[in-house]
Amino acid sequence: MSEARFGASPTKDGTSFKLWAPGAKRVDLVLEKRPQAMRRGDGGWFSLDVAGSRAGARYKFRIDDEIDVPDPASAFQPEDVFGPSEVIDHDSFAWRAQDWRGRPWAETVLIETHVGTFTKQGTYRGMIEKLDHLVKTGITALELMPLADFFGRRGWGYDGVLWYAPDAAYGRPEDLKTLIDEAHLRGLMVFLDVVYNHFGPEGNFLGRYAPNFFTDAHTPWGSTIDYRVAEVRDFAIGNALSWLRDYRFDGLRFDAANHIMSEPGKPSMLHDLSVAVGRLAAATGRHIHLVLENGDNRASLLDAGQEPPRGKFRAQWNDDYHHVWHVMLTKESAGYYADYQRSPRGGLARALASGFVYQGEISEFWDNKPRGEPSGKLPPASFVNFLQNHDQIGNRPFGDRLEALASAEQIEAALAVTLLAPMIPMLFMGEEWGSKAPFPFFCDFEGDLAHAVRQGRKQEYKWAYDRYGDEVPDPLEPSTFESAVLDWPSCDMPAGSKRLTLVRQLLAVRRREIAPRLTGASLGAAEVRDDGLLTASWRMNDGAMLRLTANLSADEIAHQTQATGMSIWGGDAGDRLPPWSVLWHIGG
Repeated sequence: MSEARFGASPTKDGTSFKLWAPGAKRVDLVLEKRPQAMRRGDGGWFSLDVAGSRAGARYKFRIDDEIDVPDPASAFQPEDVFGPSEVIDHDSFAWRAQDWRGRPWAETVLIETHVGTFTKQGTYRGMIEKLDHLVKTGITALELMPLADFFGRRGWGYDGVLWYAPDAAYGRPEDLKTLIDEAHLRGLMVFLDVVYNHFGPEGNFLGRYAPNFFTDAHTPWGSTIDYRVAEVRDFAIGNALSWLRDYRFDGLRFDAANHIMSEPGKPSMLHDLSVAVGRLAAATGRHIHLVLENGDNRASLLDAGQEPPRGKFRAQWNDDYHHVWHVMLTKESAGYYADYQRSPRGGLARALASGFVYQGEISEFWDNKPRGEPSGKLPPASFVNFLQNHDQIGNRPFGDRLEALASAEQIEAALAVTLLAPMIPMLFMGEEWGSKAPFPFFCDFEGDLAHAVRQGRKQEYKWAYDRYGDEVPDPLEPSTFESAVLDWPSCDMPAGSKRLTLVRQLLAVRRREIAPRLTGASLGAAEVRDDGLLTASWRMNDGAMLRLTANLSADEIAHQTQATGMSIWGGDAGDRLPPWSVLWHIGG
C-alpha cells in the first residue's frame, strides 16, 4: 500500500486517517457515525489508525465538538461536498493497459471535453462509447475539464472544493479509471484540468481549522492560497501526483497559473510540482505532460523538450492565437479583444512566427502594463493553439460557438492553419464536426450564492440582458445545462459529415508529415500583406522547411512566389489564390 500524507490510506490492517488542522484544539474521527478521538502530533497534524476499517467506510472529522467536515483530501464524496467521505483503495483497481507509458508530446492532438455534457449519459462510462470516434478522427489526447468535487449536480468544475475526489455526478472513482484505461487501450492519452489558484465558494471548510491555508489577498474567484506554507504546498503537489499516479492521467493543465501565489526569488509551487512529477515520470518510464494556462505569457516557464519535467512545463495555452483569429473572423472588440484590434492578421503572423503576440508590450486590458516575455526562441510545441475552448465559448451570454459567428469557409481555413501548424493543436468537443450546440455557463448553487451568480452575470453582460432580457440563459436553470449536451446526431448530417471529413484529412496529414518532424523544430518567420496574403515557414527537425501560404480574405488575390517542396495540403494554386485558401508545402 502506498501511504499518502493527507487523507485516508488503506493499510494492511485497516485504514490510517490524517488531518492537518493547526487551528483546531481537538479532532475526532467520526467513522460510520461513531466518534473516536484523534492523536494530536507536531505541526497541527491529527492522526488515527483504525484496525479493521476497509475501503468503502464512510467518515467525517469533528472539529472542536462544533462542526463535522469532510476530509479535505477525500478520495470520494458519494453524497456531495457536505456528505461523508469514503475510503478508497486505489491499489485494488485491475488495470488492463499494463504496458501503457503514454505518448511523446510531439504526437499530441488535444480535444477539450466536459464529462457532463459530452454524452447524454453525462458520465465517465458514457464517454467510453465515443473514444473510437476520437481515435478515428485523429485525436490523440482527451482532456477533461476539472473533476474535483464541487457543490451540486452540474457545473463547469472550476469551483471544486475537494481536490482529491472526482465528482460523484459523473460516477465513481473506478468508473473514471475505467474510462482512462479504455482510452489507453485505444492509444489515447488522457489529460485533466486542475485548479490550484482558489477553492470554490460552497463546501470549503479549510478556513475553520487551517486558517493559514489562505492569505488576506484575493483572486477574482476567492481567497489566495498561501503556498509559502509547506503543508499547503504539499497538499497541491500531492493532489497532482494522485491524479497522475492513482488515476494514470497522462498530463495536467493548470488553470490560471498567473493567480497561483509565488514568492520572488524562491522556487514556486509550480516549479516544485514539476520536479515531483518528473521524479514520478522517471521512476515509471512514463511520458507525463504538464501544460499551463497563464495570462502573464511567461516564456521562461516553458520547455517542451524537458523529459522528464524538471521544473518547467511542456507548453502553454496560447490565448493570443485564439484572440487574433476571433477578432479577424468576428470583428468583435469587447473586453480583451480590444488589445488585438490594430492588426489581427499581423498578430496571427507574430503568433505563428514567435509564439505569443504579447511578449512584453503594453496591454490595455491588463491595466496598461507590460504583458509577456519574448518567446521566439522556444520550440513551436511550447504552444497549444486553438480556435475555441470552454472559456471562449462559455464566457459569452449565450455560449454560442464560432459556427454562429463566422462562415464555413473562414472556419475551415482557420482549421487548416491550426491543425497543420507546428504548434500543438486543440479542439473543443464537437468542433471536429462543426457542432452548433452552445456551451453556456451553468452551475447548481442555491440561496444567496445562486442569487449572486445571477446578479453577477447580469452585471457582466448588461448589454445582452438589456437587449434580450429573459432570452439570455439562466446559469442556474437545468435547461441551460441541458442545452450544452453535445448534438451527436448532427455529426452524421451532411454539413457535419463534410466538416468531420476535412478535420480527419488534416489530422492524417499532421500525423504523417508534421508530428514525426516536430521534436527539435524551430519557430520561424511569417509575414502578412495588406490584402490578406499570409506566408510563414519553420525549420523542422530533419532540416526540411514547412511552409504555409494562405489567403485570409474574402477576395481572390495575386500570389507571385511559388512555394518549394512537396505539397501536403491545398495543392498548388498558381499565381491566383481563391478566398480563404490555405496551402502547405514541406521540403527544401
